[in-house]
Amino acid sequence: MSTSVNLDIEGMTCASCATRIEKKLNRLDGVSATVNFATETAHVDVNGEMTPAELITVVENLGYRAELPAPIGSASASEVDDRALEADEDQWRQRLVVCSILATPVLLMSMIPALQFTNWQWLALTLASPVVVWGAWPFHRAAWLGLRHLTTTMDTLISMGVGAAYLWSLYALFFGDAASGSMGADDVYLEVASVVTVFVVAGRYFERRARRRSGQALRDLLTIGAKEVSVVSNGVERRIPVDQLQAEQQFVVRPGERIATDGVIIEGSSAVDASMVTGESVPVEVTTGDEVIGATVNVGGPLVVLATRVGAETQLAQMAALVTAAQAGKAPVQRLADRVSTVFVPFVLVVSAAAWVTWFALSESASDAFTAAVAVLIVACPCALGLATPTALLVGTGRGAQLGILIRGPEVLENTRRVDTVVLDKTGTVTTGRMTVYDVVGSRGEDGARDTEVLRLAASVEYLSEHPVAQAVALYAAATGVAIAPVTEFKSLGGHGVEGTVEGRHVAVGRLGWLTELSMSLPPALGEEIELAERGGSTAVAVAVDGHIRGFIAVRDAIKATSADAVAQLKALGLAPLLVTGDNATSAHAVAAEVGIDEVVAGVLPQEKVAVVRRLQSQGRVVAMVGDGVNDAPALATADLGLAMGTGTDVAMEASDLTLVRGDLTAAPDAIKLSRRVLSTIKGNLFWAFAYNVAAIPIAAAGLLNPMVAGLAMASSSLFVMANSLRLRTYQPQVGGR
Repeated sequence: MSTSVNLDIEGMTCASCATRIEKKLNRLDGVSATVNFATETAHVDVNGEMTPAELITVVENLGYRAELPAPIGSASASEVDDRALEADEDQWRQRLVVCSILATPVLLMSMIPALQFTNWQWLALTLASPVVVWGAWPFHRAAWLGLRHLTTTMDTLISMGVGAAYLWSLYALFFGDAASGSMGADDVYLEVASVVTVFVVAGRYFERRARRRSGQALRDLLTIGAKEVSVVSNGVERRIPVDQLQAEQQFVVRPGERIATDGVIIEGSSAVDASMVTGESVPVEVTTGDEVIGATVNVGGPLVVLATRVGAETQLAQMAALVTAAQAGKAPVQRLADRVSTVFVPFVLVVSAAAWVTWFALSESASDAFTAAVAVLIVACPCALGLATPTALLVGTGRGAQLGILIRGPEVLENTRRVDTVVLDKTGTVTTGRMTVYDVVGSRGEDGARDTEVLRLAASVEYLSEHPVAQAVALYAAATGVAIAPVTEFKSLGGHGVEGTVEGRHVAVGRLGWLTELSMSLPPALGEEIELAERGGSTAVAVAVDGHIRGFIAVRDAIKATSADAVAQLKALGLAPLLVTGDNATSAHAVAAEVGIDEVVAGVLPQEKVAVVRRLQSQGRVVAMVGDGVNDAPALATADLGLAMGTGTDVAMEASDLTLVRGDLTAAPDAIKLSRRVLSTIKGNLFWAFAYNVAAIPIAAAGLLNPMVAGLAMASSSLFVMANSLRLRTYQPQVGGR
C-alpha cells in the first residue's frame, strides 16, 4: 500500500536539522521523505504499513515536534491558527530586548576605559550571565541535541563561541588576575559572549517573523472567497456561512457578490470577472448551463447557481493544494555556513583539544594549556560568520526596497544566478489589468467622413452600466471631454449589452453578434474593421443607432509603458521570456508581439500554468515566474524563482520569493541583478570570515595569540564583513548588466 503523508514540524533551527530528520525518516523501510526547513514541513511517501503516528514518533524521538496539518479547503485550514508561531516569535523578541538591554552596558564598560570603575568586572559578569545562559539557551540546547546525534551545526559554533568567551572570563575572574583591575580589560571577554548572543538572537527573531508571514499565502488564498451565501430551498432564500453549503444546493449571486463555490448556472445571465482566479482580463459572459468558479465576481445581473463542488474539491482549494505541494517539493534550504560548519566545527574542537594536550605536555602548565585552547575557540567564534549573511541581506534588502524590490530571504538568492528562462503572466504583469479604450471608429458616410457621434451616444448609455467594459468607455469619454446625454428606457441585458433612448434615438451598445441577431444593419467596410481590431487583440464594442450599426469602440487591456523595455533587459541578461496567460490566444499574441516576446502559451488554467513551469524544468531549464494574481500563486511557488508584482494580490506575493513593489515590470531584471549582487556579497563575506579562521586558528594553537588579541582579530573580521556589506547601499542596477 502506497500513501503520502505531510507533516508540520516545529523545533528546527537550521538546515542541518532538516537534513537530520530527513536521513532518519529515509532509513525506515519503504519510506521516502523530503524535509523543507524553510516551510517547516515534511512530505513522506510510504510504501508499506507505517502509520502517520509512527512517523510522528520517529520525528519526536529526535527532539522535534510533529503533527498532521489541517486538510486543505477545510474551515480550519482557511483560518489557520498561527498562535504557536506568534508565541515563538514573541519569545525571540523578548530575548532580543532583554539581551540588548543587558549587553549594552557590558560592551560599553569593556570598550571604554573611562567607564571602568572599581570592580566593574563583577557588574559585567552579573549582567552578562543571564545573556549567556538564558539568552543563548536555544543555541546551547540545539548544540546538545546535535552532539547527541554526532552532528554539528551553526548552533554548535554559536554555543561554543559564547561558552568559550564566558568560561574564559570566569576563569580569569576567579583564578586569574582579572579581578585585580590591573589587567581586567585584557582578560575578561564578557562583551564577546554578550554581543555575539545579541547578534544571533536578532537574526533568529527576524527569521521567525518572516517564517510566520510565509504561511499567510494559504490563509489569504482560502479566505478570498465569499463568507456567506444565499441558499434557495423550496422557494425560500436564507443566508448561511459558506462552509455549510452542500453540493447540489442552489444559491443566489447578486451583482457585485463573489460566487460562493464552483457550480453551474441554472437561471440568469451575466458577466463574471474571473481575473483573480483565471487571469482572463475581460469579464466572461455567462448564461444558463455555463460553469462558474468559486471566488470570482458577478459584475452583471443576478444568477442562480447549482453548487457542484464544495470544500476541498473546489478549484480554489485545489490551487491552495498546488501551492502547498510546490513549496513542500522544493529542495531543503542549506545555508553555506551550515554546510561548512559540519566540517569546520569538529575541526575546531580537534585543534582546541590538541592545543591543550600539546601545551600541557610541553609546559606542564594547565593555565598555559587552557589559554591556548580557549584562544582557539575564541578566534573561531562565529561572529563574522553570523554577520556574513544577515548584514548583506539587511543592506541589500534596504537598497532593494528603495528600488521597489523585496527579497524574502537569503535562500532565494542562489536561484537568481542560475535562471535562464522567465515565464511572464500577461494580465496585471505585462499589461495594466484594466480595460482601456484603444480606438473609436465610426462608419463612413456617403461623403467618406467618419461618424463622430459614436462615442457620445455609446458613453451615454454605458455610463449607467456597472460592466467593466462599459465603465472603461464612460471614463474615456469623460477624459476626452465628451458630454454625457440623458438616457431613458435604459436596459441592461446580461451577456449581451445595454440599450436606451438618447435624445429620442434608440441606442444599443454591446456584442456584435447580439446586434446582428436583432437584424441591425452592418456596413461591410465596418465589419472588416471590427474583424481587424479583434485580430489585433482588442474587444470590439459595437454601437447601433435606430437599427443601424454606426461604429464600434475597441477596448483592450493596456500594455504597461515599460513592459517592452523590461523584456529587452531580460533578454540582455541572457534570459528567454515566455508569455503564459489564461486570456485568449489572439489577445495574448498581440501583446507578446508588441513587447518583443516570441513564445506564447494562452488559454491556460492555474493548474496548466504549473504544468508549463514543470515542463520547462523537465527540459533542464531553471525557471523564474513573474505574476500578480491568485491564479499565478501555484506557478510562482513551483518555479525555481518566483517574482510577484506588488500591485497584485497578497496571495501571489506570499507565494513568491521576490516582490516587485512598484508594479513596474522593469523591476524584474533589476531584482535579478540586485539578488545576484547580494549573493556575491554574502559569498565574499563567508569566504573572508572562513579565511580569517583558517589563518588565525593555527596561530592561536601555537600559543602566539592570547585571547585578547583573538577577540580583537575576531572583531576586525566582523568589521570587514560589515564594511563589505555596506557597499550595497550605493548599488545601482545597470541596463543590460549582469
